[in-house]
Amino acid sequence: LIRGESGTGKEVVARALHDTGPKRGRPFLQVACGALVPSLVESELFGPVRGAFTGASQNHQGLLEVAQGGTVFLDEIGELPLDVQVKLLRALQEKEIRPVGGTRRIKIDVRIVAATNRDLQAAVANGSFRKDLFFRLNVVSIKLPPLRERSLDIPMLVEHFLERATPPGTPPRRFSEAAMERLLAYDWPGNVRELENCVERTLALAGGARLEVEDLPSPLRQTR
Repeated sequence: LIRGESGTGKEVVARALHDTGPKRGRPFLQVACGALVPSLVESELFGPVRGAFTGASQNHQGLLEVAQGGTVFLDEIGELPLDVQVKLLRALQEKEIRPVGGTRRIKIDVRIVAATNRDLQAAVANGSFRKDLFFRLNVVSIKLPPLRERSLDIPMLVEHFLERATPPGTPPRRFSEAAMERLLAYDWPGNVRELENCVERTLALAGGARLEVEDLPSPLRQTR
């Protein structure tokens, strides 16, 4: 279970866990739990059989079946509807799934990596998240601190984003000392994602090789 504010890099950590572990080379599939309506989340995970609902014209494998031997990343697990939480818990405990509208049970062998920016313990207390599923997911917990609590990482991250955004064969561009001070002083409510966007925007709009304070977005130019 990876916890942290939005933009702290939870998906990056999930991918790194997969790519550096024994399941590398096997599928890594992602489900955005908060971006799909409840019925679609269930279909994404377990797959519908033909006729399960309007538009289900044939059988489809769910991601928990497609990812056999690999990893399924459940992003924003706190948004998962309660009825789907029950089915996910059963799938994790029994290591098998039953497709939507079907009767056949399918054995699965996948690792679940879940992420959330919500306080799941508070969600358990108010009844919006199942306690048993929380404990099932919370076997190994990783807490990602917000960027404002790890400002020493900012120069390294900036260097990485500069290199990634600079086309091959293009002279390198760097932030001036004064501009870097503004980057270090800013609170970064959007965390690493906001920092990346800031670097890309500055590169796109600045004209010189040296990126100055006046090239930064307005919130950073105002930081003291």
